[in-house]
Formats: sequence, structure tokens, C-alpha cells
Amino acid sequence: MADRTSSIVFLIMRRMRVPLLVLLSVYMFSIVGMTLMPGILVNGERHYMDFFHAFYFVSYTATTIGFGEIPYEFSGAQRMWAALAMYLTVISWIYAIGALLALIQDDTLKKVLIQRRFAYAVSHIREPFYLVCGYGDTGEALVHALDEHDIRTVVIEIDQERIDNLILANHPVYIPRLCEDASRPRFLIHGGLENPYCAGVVAITNNNLANLHITITTKLLNPKVKAIGRVDSHEIAANMASFGTDYIYNPFEIFAAQLKTMLHSPSLHVLLEWFIGRRPYASHQCLTPPREGIWVLCGYGRFGKSVYEQLRKEHKINLVIVDVAPDKMGYPRGQCIVGRGTEAVTLRQARIEEAVGLVAGTNDDIDNLSIVMTARELNPNLFVVIRQNRSDNQIIFEAAHADVVMQASQIIADHIRVLLGVPMLNEFMTLARQHGEPWSQHLIKRINRMEIEKPHIWETRITKRDTPAVFELFAHKQVVNIECLLTDPRDREHGLSAIPLLLSRAHEKILIPDETESLHAGDRILWCGTPMSASLMKWSLDDPFVLAYISTGRIIPRSYIWRWVQAKFGHEHLLIG
Repeated sequence: MADRTSSIVFLIMRRMRVPLLVLLSVYMFSIVGMTLMPGILVNGERHYMDFFHAFYFVSYTATTIGFGEIPYEFSGAQRMWAALAMYLTVISWIYAIGALLALIQDDTLKKVLIQRRFAYAVSHIREPFYLVCGYGDTGEALVHALDEHDIRTVVIEIDQERIDNLILANHPVYIPRLCEDASRPRFLIHGGLENPYCAGVVAITNNNLANLHITITTKLLNPKVKAIGRVDSHEIAANMASFGTDYIYNPFEIFAAQLKTMLHSPSLHVLLEWFIGRRPYASHQCLTPPREGIWVLCGYGRFGKSVYEQLRKEHKINLVIVDVAPDKMGYPRGQCIVGRGTEAVTLRQARIEEAVGLVAGTNDDIDNLSIVMTARELNPNLFVVIRQNRSDNQIIFEAAHADVVMQASQIIADHIRVLLGVPMLNEFMTLARQHGEPWSQHLIKRINRMEIEKPHIWETRITKRDTPAVFELFAHKQVVNIECLLTDPRDREHGLSAIPLLLSRAHEKILIPDETESLHAGDRILWCGTPMSASLMKWSLDDPFVLAYISTGRIIPRSYIWRWVQAKFGHEHLLIG
């Protein structure tokens, strides 16, 4: 902070040096001149103005206030000098004020002041926050999602227009933001990298090298902070990993894996989209891509390669690649057609009439839409996967009615949001993939029986800080199981609308644990249910008297006196307090 203050003072003094010297010289010239000018005769003695009265007179004359002639009426010489001083001081003030206004509008000073204000705001955050580097489509979706989970964020973005979008977003909590290059270490420090409340740094700019620099700087300057990076290059991903980056996300590989999940377990894919809020409802009637026949893949760039690597493992799928310059990316094994795919001739060469699936995966949205429209004219029964590069084109992509839309920014935002908000959901999906399609369909039916329109996913950690009521019962050798947490604290005869999805305990992970499963210190539980159920469950976990009522059926007085009376004259009770 001291360095930034000295920089501001140095900049101001450097720019205002000449105007201040001019002002000082004019004042001294005018004051000294007034003391030398002979005044009128007073009692036969020639009066000269002293230094104090000269300073006072020039001061109010220079500001054009005009109190009159002091301490006596001026002589002609004094009036002549006063007129000269008046013009000189007014002109010098106009010059100085003009220089000051130019300084205020100076871009360098504005930047220094904005950086100082940003660093000051970040240094005064007293709760865990994440430093988000990049506020493009991914950053905007991520900040909005974290805001919904009451997680503080700080944003550094190189594009001022995107910073303006953040200001206009009108978040309920102030988000410190800075328009600078986040790959420069000093701006990461300004953004709170060394702040003890910084929980992590998220590098999601549209530049792989910038993301690499951010994650490396994070791990070198503060290894304890969680580093999360977005990348679509295997070489840079390997470089990130070598510096200990905690989480590396490649949107193309993530989507390719999701496409594979859709092929083999569409119900599981529906569950994931439903849990993260990408699907309005869960149904066993899933979107099922064809697993046999010809698939035409247009675009063999980094996205196309990721999809190719997954689809080529399917023995019953015959892949045909269409690319305008396959020699630059390396010819794929199998049939390859040179062309853009926007022309009917090229698509016919790729046997689009016989195909069952189409992937329009170039890095140009208009080309992708053109490919889809042309292909549908030739084969209206295609299963269509389309890549959307810019979120601004959302409206026209919705009008295209593709079966699956791949938007890299949304994929990354969803995964990071889950990682930071509900990390156990990733563990659940990893374990769920080991089960078959019937298991996923059964879980969907079970959730639908609760008539949950929009799922609420939350975690419970059995710790003394997070669940004091459970530890109070533990202290009295009482057993607490999952069934207790699923009981409505308002009426123990009714249950909550919630399902335990995963119980994580030390080295053991249990999918869909039984309600009779006893809880232990350190357990983590992933739940799916309604927000009301989550709120009521938290009440039970925080209040030992409520949890005692749930587990025993007896209402325990909160007053020590009434508990003594109940113990003396009533039935045996559970002593808590």
C-alpha cells in the first residue's frame, strides 16, 4: 500500500511541479513588490506595507475576493502594483487549475487510483473468496453461480467492456474488479493472492499461456491456495500439472466424456444435468445418441480430436472426418474428406445421407449452423451435436434445435461451480459411472416420487463446528443414523423430501446409503432434495434439543429448572446441556 501511495504522490508532484513553481514565483514577486511600493503619508511619514499585510492582500486579491485597501488607503504606486499582481495571480491560477484538471483526467493516474482502490477493497475482505481471472462467458457464469451460493469473488479481466458488464450485472454483494492482465504477478497480489482469506485462484481466460502463468504464479507465491486452470492444450495442461495445479479442466475432453456417457448411460447424463441445474426436470426418457452407424465429424481441431478419440473406441460407429486443412492437425485414422462441410457436395462425399449422427465442431458458429442446416436438408433424421463458441449466439442456436449443444464456457463454469460449491457431487458421478443404466433409471424414478421440480444438492459434514447437535448426542453415547436426519423436526412422524446420495467416510464411500447407517465424526453426506428439507435438516443438526426429540420422541425443556422438575417428578429423561 505504501508503494502505491508513493507512486501517486510522485505522479502528482511531477505533473504539478511547473504550475506550483509558477504560482509560488508569482506570489513571491507580488508580495515582495507590495512591500517595496511607497504608500501614502501618515502623520508626515511615508508608509510601507509590511510583509504580513502584503501576503494577506495578495492572497485575497489572487482569489478575486477583494476586501479593499489595507491597512491604509493605497498610493498610486501601490495601486499600480496591485493591478499588476491581480493579473499575474489570476493568470497563474488559471494555468495551475488547467494543469490540475488535465492531471485528474490523466489515464495513468486513473489506473493507479483504481488499482489502489481495488487492492484496498480486497485487503478488507474478511471471509473466504475466490480470485477469478477472466470474466468472459465462463467467468460471468461462474461468478453468478458462486454468488447464488453466497461465495465471495474478486475479478481481474483484461477487457474493460467485460468489466463494464460486471458492473451492470448488479450483484447483491460488491465484487472488487480490476481491468488488467491477470498473468502479471503484481496484479494477482493486488487481487488477494497473499490474503489469508483467499480460498483459490481460478484461471479461466481465453488464453492458454495466460492461464498457465496465473496457475504457476499461484503455486509459487502461495502453494496453500487452490489453483484451478482452464486449458485446451495437452502440452500446457502437462506444464500446469508439473507445477502442482490442483484442478485442470479441458472443456473439449469433458464434453467428449459426456458424449460417451450419453452413449452408454444416458440416464446418468440426465441426472448430472438435472443436479447442476441444466435440465428443468429428470425423466427416464433420455436423449439417446445412436451407437451404430456412420457419424460425420466436421472440424478436426482440438475439439474434433477429443470427440474423435471417444467415438473411435465405439466398434459399431464408423467415423467420417470433414476438415478444411487436416494436414495441419494431422490426418486421422479412417476416412477423411477435405472441405468445410458447409457445402452439400462435401457432405455427400462424407455419406451424410447414410449417417445417423453429425458433429458440427468448427471454431466458427456460423459455419457450424450452416453445416447443420445443410446436413438436415440431406438427412432430416440425423442426431445433431453442435459446438457453440460464443454465448451471444444463444438465440440462433436455440432456433437450430440441435439435440446437443456444446458450449465450452458453460461446461467449465458448471464443473468449477460444482467443485467449489458441492465437491462431493463429482465423487458421486465418478462412482455412479461404475453402475449400469438400470441403476440410474431407478434413482431417477425414486427422485421423481418425491415430486421435486428443481433439485437442491447440498453437503453435510459431521464435525463439531457444522453439526453441534450430533456431537452433543455423541457425548452422551447416543447413536445418530441417517434416518434421524431425514425426520421432520416439526413432526417426527413425517420424513423430509430428501435422499442421501453418497456417504464418504475415511477410505469408504457408500452410494445411496441405507437410512439405518450410523453416523461417525468426520463423515460427509451428499443430499438431494428440496431447499425446505435442507433448511429443516440444518435446524436438527444445529439444535441438540430438536435432535433429541427426533431420536427419542421426548420433548426436553430448555430451562435447567424445568428439566430438574421433569427429572424429579416425571419420567427419566436425556440430559443435554
